[in-house]
Amino acid sequence: MRIGLIAGPWITVPPAAYGGTERVVDSLARGFAAAGHDVILAAPSDSECPVPFAPDMRNSEPAELGFTLSELSHVIRAYRGMGGVDIIHDHTLAGPLYRNRPASVPVVTTIHCQLAPSAADIYRAAAETTSIIAISRDQVSRVPDLPVARVIHHGMDLSAVPRGTGRGGYACFVGRMCPDKGPAEAIAIARKAGIPLKIAAKIREAEEMSYFKETVQPMLGSNEEFIGEIGNADKYALMGEASVFLNPIQWAEPFGLVMIEALATGTPVLGTPVGAAPEIVAEGVTGYLGPLDELAALLPRAAALNRDACRASVEEKFSSERMVADHLSLYRQILEKRVPGGVPDRGAVHKNRITPPGT
Repeated sequence: MRIGLIAGPWITVPPAAYGGTERVVDSLARGFAAAGHDVILAAPSDSECPVPFAPDMRNSEPAELGFTLSELSHVIRAYRGMGGVDIIHDHTLAGPLYRNRPASVPVVTTIHCQLAPSAADIYRAAAETTSIIAISRDQVSRVPDLPVARVIHHGMDLSAVPRGTGRGGYACFVGRMCPDKGPAEAIAIARKAGIPLKIAAKIREAEEMSYFKETVQPMLGSNEEFIGEIGNADKYALMGEASVFLNPIQWAEPFGLVMIEALATGTPVLGTPVGAAPEIVAEGVTGYLGPLDELAALLPRAAALNRDACRASVEEKFSSERMVADHLSLYRQILEKRVPGGVPDRGAVHKNRITPPGT
């Protein structure tokens, strides 16, 4: 196959630091190429993913993160550079609704966000001409009338992730600095459990800076170390030496790539049972999920879990190889059952009756 991939305009592929969607796109591009497929990637021109790039793309625009105009301009350039592909996988929000995309080429899109009412409206409209991939069962359960072709959990390249010892004597938190991710809750849990906490978090946007200054920074004491945003190597080292990864999220997160990153280093996860967390964490094997007021008491039990089992769970369920294979299986199904508009036969895709892998 000749596969076109479209990432967003704001962050490079792969990302230098924070950027879960871009990390997934990078793994897909590399995996497709390794499997012998031709890949063309429409991403910021300062990206370093080792596949051919679509022409005429601009550099990453992190200062414009979330701006509609920058995404729309990027989408126009991306589709202009998709000549000769068999299928396009678009990871932007606006792209699947672009009216001038190639009419004869099937387009797939992945829902990377929470399906709030406004997002659900967009994906319902996109589903008329686009095959929809969800990243967790929890994500699509919230919008029962949205046609979904396949649920495909994220995966990651384990070759770049060293196993840690877990002997650092601390718990860690990694994520965005916002209330949804639960950094304030992580501080409270670690303090109650009597264990030091190391915090690595992205703080770029005004809301993140404000939340840090007003809520999190005043909570920091001698038990906590705030590190800031870090790159992959430092992140995996931080996670790998932690006894527990704290993930007390306060929203229905559609997936939670950071959890499988922690598990890949061998570190058990302790968090709240919301969103896709129960699809990732095997209770009593790779971590514990529970109410906030119970997590401090569960922390020693989580720290005592088998680190080899944590790593093995990612190797079995969340590897980039599995993710790539699931995507290729879906692409083949779409190409074999192509109908006008480029979506699969509606008999296989209706009201969240999801086509299983390999069919």
